[in-house]
Amino acid sequence: MTTPNTAPRPGVPLPGQHLPGTHGQPEPADPDRIRAEIDELLAELDAGGGHSGPPESAEAGVDITRRARILEQAHDVLVQALATVDKI
Repeated sequence: MTTPNTAPRPGVPLPGQHLPGTHGQPEPADPDRIRAEIDELLAELDAGGGHSGPPESAEAGVDITRRARILEQAHDVLVQALATVDKI
């Protein structure tokens, strides 16, 4: 007769293992931190000011590129926050 093995089998999830902050799981998104990051990025977006020259100028292209980078960063912050919410 064999004695039962009390150790968990590999691959079997343990209670609470799916919760954020446990081994391998990201921390949940903190709404205040997310808001602060987005507000900071939007302030940076507004800080550049509008370009008053002709739209064909190189400066306008640089401004559009800068704005696109800032908006992409804001998008990444929101996507990462949503990814942690989905896993709860």
